[in-house]
Amino acid sequence: MKILQSLSAIAGKYFAVWVILAALLAFFLPEAFIGFGAYITILLGVVMFGMGLTLKPVDFKIIFKNPLPVVIGVAAQFLIMPLAAFGIAYLLKLPPELAAGLVLLGCVPGGTASNVMVYLAKGNLALSVAMTSLSTLMAPIMTPLLLLLLAGQWLPVNPVDMFMSIIQVIIIPIALGFLVQRILPKVVAKSISVVPLISVVAILIIVSAVTAANAQNVISSGFIVFFAVFLHNSFGLVLGYLTAMAMGLNETDRRAISLEVGMQNSGLGVALATAHFSPLAALPSVWGAIWHNISGPILATIWSKKPAVGNKETNVERVPDVKPWKA
Repeated sequence: MKILQSLSAIAGKYFAVWVILAALLAFFLPEAFIGFGAYITILLGVVMFGMGLTLKPVDFKIIFKNPLPVVIGVAAQFLIMPLAAFGIAYLLKLPPELAAGLVLLGCVPGGTASNVMVYLAKGNLALSVAMTSLSTLMAPIMTPLLLLLLAGQWLPVNPVDMFMSIIQVIIIPIALGFLVQRILPKVVAKSISVVPLISVVAILIIVSAVTAANAQNVISSGFIVFFAVFLHNSFGLVLGYLTAMAMGLNETDRRAISLEVGMQNSGLGVALATAHFSPLAALPSVWGAIWHNISGPILATIWSKKPAVGNKETNVERVPDVKPWKA
């Protein structure tokens, strides 16, 4: 068990490195990984089940105790990122599949890796976890609706099918994980430290499968897609911070909202793009899985060196037991 715990810690700490290595390996040896594409939905369900195992009632406490920052943050999440993706896709004149894939990345909820980044950045951790949880629960409605409005011109969007997909791969696994945690708390407590390793492996297989399916597309479109994802992530981080500032929120809240808005659930983006569009449309989310876990730690490191003026208690109310492996 100790060996697994050590491997789990290493897997979470160097997640971005493993993602890059997996993508490179799949790019040069696509035949070895392309068969995993059939299991993307199941693998994402495994990752979301792990999220459910770490979810606690206290994560929703701030929504009722101090709802304004949560409402501002979630509203920014579902406005800034979809519209920024739409604008970037138009300005860069992305091909239809890549444009729809970028908008999809903008329409998915925030990723749980942001929780760890907010903790390291001395931001409002309770706000971050609440935003991740609430945006994820809203995803079955918001993601298909926004995608239909913004990406329907590029590719056909079936919001009902996408709603059902999100329920199946996100909501049900999270609910099952939460239920198992409540029924078997001692068992979960003993095994929770190895969950990051399982989730990392699942995400790496997803990334490698999509990269293998896009080996030729990476050569022809790789740079422009990365540039689009870079711009998208940058807009999210900057505009998330400025929105919180404009609404009069304190520094800890600004940091939390910035990282929450900027870091998406790229794993969900990959699964939905593969199931409802094409492997090419999943390429922006693959780049998102890589870049978000590079830009997030960089910004968190910068902020960690600067004192944040705000409610210190919100940052220690719940020490994060999630890791940057839940893209």
